[in-house]
Amino acid sequence: MHGELHPLTPHHLPFFITRPGETDWLMIVMGIFLIGAVLAVGNIYLRLHTLPERMAHKSQKLQFEIVAVLGLLALFTHVHLFWIAGLLLALVDLPDFGTPLGRIAGSVERIADAADASPEQGRREVKPGEAVSQPEKPESGVTKEIAVTKKEVPSHA
Repeated sequence: MHGELHPLTPHHLPFFITRPGETDWLMIVMGIFLIGAVLAVGNIYLRLHTLPERMAHKSQKLQFEIVAVLGLLALFTHVHLFWIAGLLLALVDLPDFGTPLGRIAGSVERIADAADASPEQGRREVKPGEAVSQPEKPESGVTKEIAVTKKEVPSHA
């Protein structure tokens, strides 16, 4: 190939037009720019997509797992309603029912264990209709005995 231009070409060519056989640097730079732009837009998209999950994680929400699953469903199914539901769930603070119920269950279990162990500790069983004396502690610190009658409870069986 000749290093000369074709006779019909204009004498003043822009810098981005290369001669035959030479390297097109503009195409290489634009290719690298395009790859970088695609990666940057993808990174922004994924950051925006994981926004509800990051919000729920920062505030230590109980529904963190549900928000994460909704985010994955939105990512793989392209149903944007899942993402909106996850965002709303991350913003709303649900009340914690598990902790109080767990504490109630533990207290009831301790009461049941104490009731089972009480006859073995020298206490006698009280029959229905029998008077029971219970100590009462007034403000002065002196205990008084009060007689309480235990009533029989009918069974449901």
